[in-house]
Amino acid sequence: MRLTHFRQLMADEFGAVRAGSISRDHVFSALDGRTVEQALEDGEEPREVWRAVCAEFEVPAERR
Repeated sequence: MRLTHFRQLMADEFGAVRAGSISRDHVFSALDGRTVEQALEDGEEPREVWRAVCAEFEVPAERR
């Protein structure tokens, strides 16, 4: 998954403003206590980050 696709999925699911807030502010245990932005900066694959977001926010399977 490309980073641009990841960002679009976030915006589609949460809206642009909330997606940005979640990415910057929400700490995910599945990402070793990092935010989305920290995990991506550390080189985590966007697909794995998306999976963590989906699990945390219970995104329905059809939108994963």
